[in-house]
Amino acid sequence: MLIRVGSRGSRLALTQAELAASRLRGPGIEIALVPITTAGDRDRSRPFGEIGSRGVFVKELEEALLEHRIDVAVHSAKDMTSSDRDGLAVGAYLARDDPRDALCGADRIRPGMRIGTASARRKAQLLALEPTLSIEPLRGNIDTRLRKRGERGLDAIVLAACGLDRLGLGREIGYRFDPEELLPEAGQGALALQVRAGEEHLVAAADDAATRERVEAERAVVAAVGGGCLAPVAAHHDGTTLTGLVAAEDGSWLERRTGEEPAALGRELAALAAARVS
Repeated sequence: MLIRVGSRGSRLALTQAELAASRLRGPGIEIALVPITTAGDRDRSRPFGEIGSRGVFVKELEEALLEHRIDVAVHSAKDMTSSDRDGLAVGAYLARDDPRDALCGADRIRPGMRIGTASARRKAQLLALEPTLSIEPLRGNIDTRLRKRGERGLDAIVLAACGLDRLGLGREIGYRFDPEELLPEAGQGALALQVRAGEEHLVAAADDAATRERVEAERAVVAAVGGGCLAPVAAHHDGTTLTGLVAAEDGSWLERRTGEEPAALGRELAALAAARVS
């Protein structure tokens, strides 16, 4: 049996796809990796919000699934939209790696630093931590962003720790933010294996139940906040507590709440954001 596994073509994405493939291989099962270019890969200059925000690294992979050009799509779960596309399902989440954000180039935040990130979520929380920071837009794959930090004379950049770890670049990390400081993106640290609805059996053996429970709760919080909320949103389940956050992109306000029921928590955050911007 041949399973065609679709992935973005970056070094990190292909490394992650191989991690997934290693979990899917078995007696009588062959894996073919199929690189696919996404909108987020083609446009590396504009901010994510201008090219679609969440989903910019996902849409083309989902279309390839629906058109039967691949059988499994490997996504960084944080890149996925908060709800599943019709006809598709997440058949497995691999066991989660470090969900934290990482500071590269410095070992702590200092007043007046120039920090690079393309994430509105990171920008909002960094400015809430230290309002004197200068947050500069920074796009590209991990290697590109690490290089641009030096070329542009930035004091530091913020990346997902899991991506650096998977590429063997953990030495670049000067500091890993506690989620109490920077709440991670929903799904950060997890890999999602998406399939056509009804074909979950192709990947079911690779599913980690604890990761699924936590990531699905995080995605549900974001879904309940709703597309009408323009504020940066974050959600993270540490195995004990589900936390959600909304904030102003300039860090001028930030609302963090915990809850047991994801939809209720998301609605509470949406109401808090609406009150702040009204």
